[in-house]
Amino acid sequence: MTSSHTSPGRLPKALAFDIFGTVVDWHGGIAREAATVAARHGIDGDWPAFANDWRAGYMPAMDKVRRGELPWRHIDTLHRMILDAIVARHGLDGLSDAERDHLNRAWHRLPPWPDTVPGLLRLKRRFVIATLSNGNFSLLTEMARHAGLPWDCIISAELFGHYKPDPETYLGCARLLDIAPAELMMVACHPGDLRAARANGLLTAYVRRPFERGASTVLPDVEEGEFDVLADDFEQLADRLAAA
Repeated sequence: MTSSHTSPGRLPKALAFDIFGTVVDWHGGIAREAATVAARHGIDGDWPAFANDWRAGYMPAMDKVRRGELPWRHIDTLHRMILDAIVARHGLDGLSDAERDHLNRAWHRLPPWPDTVPGLLRLKRRFVIATLSNGNFSLLTEMARHAGLPWDCIISAELFGHYKPDPETYLGCARLLDIAPAELMMVACHPGDLRAARANGLLTAYVRRPFERGASTVLPDVEEGEFDVLADDFEQLADRLAAA
């Protein structure tokens, strides 16, 4: 569905992008890499389900860190913990440590959505564009090189020792960019991320990703006018922010 909500009342100086799901296709990327690893071992499985299972552990693991139940650990470490917890139920428990490490780094190699790079290049002509992701700095750096993502800078939750949706992440991003929170727009396909950003004074842009979790994706309910901009992809976001 295309929204009639076309542009914000004021334009930001910079855009901060959520990454997993918003910029890159984690579901498709993880399912394909898991299928490749499994095929080498003659293992049959439901690899889209495996991808969703792995991702399902993401928020609970971060919440343990946020609540102090685990010491600070970056996302690569948390992803590996989750992977080790789920391999047996998907028939992958025979993978060597090196194979698990390689599969874990699939999160560094995720493919961008088709509109991602052209949309970012347009937005970059008018705005500073940066990541604001829970992914660790090395993950985001390798991902940018692999996928050709044209960031002006990479900002990771790792720099603040806090995960989104902690206020330190949104406010820290604005501080590093030397702008007011109201001059920064958070771009994400996850309404919860945007609501937390808005609560900390940021502008918000919701981009729909109807295949984030594969064909079974159910888009969240978003009310008209809840966020400053609604868009179906990055090209439409560029249109609505009057980027060249």
